[in-house]
Amino acid sequence: MRILAAVAVVVSAVVHLYLWFDGVRDQGTVGQLFVVNVVAGAAIAVLLFTWHGWVPPFLTVGFGASTLAAFLVSTTVGLFGIEASWSWYAWLAAISEVVAMVAGAVLLLPWISGWRSGRGRQHDAPVGGAHLH
Repeated sequence: MRILAAVAVVVSAVVHLYLWFDGVRDQGTVGQLFVVNVVAGAAIAVLLFTWHGWVPPFLTVGFGASTLAAFLVSTTVGLFGIEASWSWYAWLAAISEVVAMVAGAVLLLPWISGWRSGRGRQHDAPVGGAHLH
């Protein structure tokens, strides 16, 4: 599931990088936010493999939800003066963001069930690192 989540955030990041090079870089705030998306997607993908705690899946859900929400806003009322439309790359990114949200949520389930039962999780540390309590 971590592999699926990582692939999903990387696909979204690659689409945003492609669009940035295709001219979005000249669109002010939106261009800057595309760079943030690319960096965040790469960082979250790395975290999914190096930190087996609840934070990377949580970030994966948030990444997918916020990126998809921003796109939906841009297709309806516009975002920072930019109006987007559905295209092959928009569909690819949107699907990857939904997959990221679902995969991240599935990865979060053990922590959520542990918190609800009062047991918590013991594997809340970066791989090879100390436990964070």
